[in-house]
Amino acid sequence: MRLAEVVDASAAVTATPARTAKVAALAALLRAAATEEVAAVVRWLAGELTQRQIGVGWALLRDRPAPAAASSLAVAEVEAAFAAIGALAGAGSQTARRQAVRELLARADAREQDFLVRLLLGDLRQGALGGVMVAAVAKAAGVPSAEIRRALTLRGDLAELAGIALRDGAAGLASVRLQVGRPLAPMLAGTARDVAAALERSVPAAVDAKLDGARIQLHRDGDDVAIFTRTLDDVTSRLPEVVAVARALPGRALVLDGEAIALHEDGRPEPFQVTAARFSTKALRSVPLTPLFFDVLHLDGQDLLDIPLSGRARALQDAVAAEHRVDRAVVDDVEHAERQFDAALAAGHEGVVVKDLEAPYAAGRRGSAWLKVKPVHTLDLVVLAAEWGHGRRRGRLSNLHLGARDEAGDGWAMLGKTFKGLTDEMLEWQTERLLALETGRQGIVVHVRPELVVEVAFDGLQRSPRYASGLALRFARVKRYRDDKTATEADTIVTVRALAAGGR
Repeated sequence: MRLAEVVDASAAVTATPARTAKVAALAALLRAAATEEVAAVVRWLAGELTQRQIGVGWALLRDRPAPAAASSLAVAEVEAAFAAIGALAGAGSQTARRQAVRELLARADAREQDFLVRLLLGDLRQGALGGVMVAAVAKAAGVPSAEIRRALTLRGDLAELAGIALRDGAAGLASVRLQVGRPLAPMLAGTARDVAAALERSVPAAVDAKLDGARIQLHRDGDDVAIFTRTLDDVTSRLPEVVAVARALPGRALVLDGEAIALHEDGRPEPFQVTAARFSTKALRSVPLTPLFFDVLHLDGQDLLDIPLSGRARALQDAVAAEHRVDRAVVDDVEHAERQFDAALAAGHEGVVVKDLEAPYAAGRRGSAWLKVKPVHTLDLVVLAAEWGHGRRRGRLSNLHLGARDEAGDGWAMLGKTFKGLTDEMLEWQTERLLALETGRQGIVVHVRPELVVEVAFDGLQRSPRYASGLALRFARVKRYRDDKTATEADTIVTVRALAAGGR
């Protein structure tokens, strides 16, 4: 298959808002792909590489060669080039990587080059994610979508399942089972505005402390232990203390879902970046991570995904000592749930997750069976700049650069960027307004006079060397523009630092 065919399908999916048309375009492409090409095609159209990371960022893509006059690249050639680039290591590898990227891009025509650059930068937003791709695989293979979703629950890799479905059909999908040692997509939580809203679905319910750690899935078969991240990356070698805990558990074969988190001696959590740094290949091992589990998916030969949480909770208690379980309470009313919420915050955690005791484990899906509840923090910040958008936001200023007043510094302290929460109407309005405030441009960034105040919700603050303020917002999203406030009334960096010091 030629790369141009993938690019054409990507363009078709981007151009149409109709889900059925997206599915049809993707299904036609998958049917035309050779068996060995399917995984790459599925991954690319979902905006990912099969290798996940190959060490190519914006710095290697700024100085691009002129595009080729005509298309000549095949999918297999591009996939092989990505694999070779990702395998480069040692002295001189960065220079070799730069050369290899240039050689690949030089063979791509203008449309292909644009596609490859956006793919490598993780900016291929084209609406081919999630349910659309599942439906496309099902259509291409001629099997019900429910069978794809069931297999995805157990295997967690849609690219691999697409190959199975296209090659072996329904029979191949039916043979997919949970395999200890092979990760599956984790179940995800929705969001509720407060614990009362979260309890509307089911009472009694389990209320778990929501940790600010790193999601892990632990597999053990005898002495063989494997640990995977939320994105299914194998991090076993980086977490020897978690491996030791796993080997000390009484079960012989098990799959556990939980978090790894760095804790102070008093049990309170370290800042999230301390935990995150431990997942780096270059991280020092001086800060140990504690595994805390909240679910069990397999125990000694028995798959537990389809049984209610109440049954899995009993199995978890039998398999894991209390010191390695997430704090949980079964509540019958809002007052009890709110006490758990307050206790979780007092212990330094993010909030709680309210869970339906009758729900099975829905791997890879986000729904109302698990609902996270966190306190909402807001700041009134000033827009310092904005970036031209991509995809459906192309032609509009989107990603906002946000700052607090810094009366002791040069006027403004950068705290991060966000395009979350912006409606189409807000995008149109802010593009016109920001262009009227423009003071200069640098690449895709439009700098503006610091006059517009925006109310920003965020989940927390973390230390960041990226900004002179030393702080960055976590999961920032725009709530509204504050036309009633001037920039002199925006929150100050002193206020922000006080929030950070208070653990918020």
